[in-house]
Amino acid sequence: QVQLVESGGGLVQAGGSLRLSCKASGEIGSIGGMNWYRQAPGSQREWIAGVSPGGDTNYETSVRGRFTISRDNSKNTVDLQMNSLKPEDTAVYYCWAKVRPPGSDSLKIYWGQGTQVTVSS
Repeated sequence: QVQLVESGGGLVQAGGSLRLSCKASGEIGSIGGMNWYRQAPGSQREWIAGVSPGGDTNYETSVRGRFTISRDNSKNTVDLQMNSLKPEDTAVYYCWAKVRPPGSDSLKIYWGQGTQVTVSS
């Protein structure tokens, strides 16, 4: 079994910054792609950023230039640095990872439990 645990959420004023972290633990052979998603009240969960095992990154248009995703393969962590935060960034943020268990050829998808980010105007 694999667990993803996020941390770093909280309340911040518009224009401020927060850094989210997510650590994977458990039966891990290797980790493929790692992503961050978010879900605002009354909205569907949306993808916002992803990073490949080699460090290639992609961003959803509304966060590009403000958010930076990074990973540390030695620690099985993925971070999301969020700058110039806006009230519309208020949401529960979830990390996501594709994990290959030891001795297996298949990848399984895991989600974290989510961390609340609230941006006040």
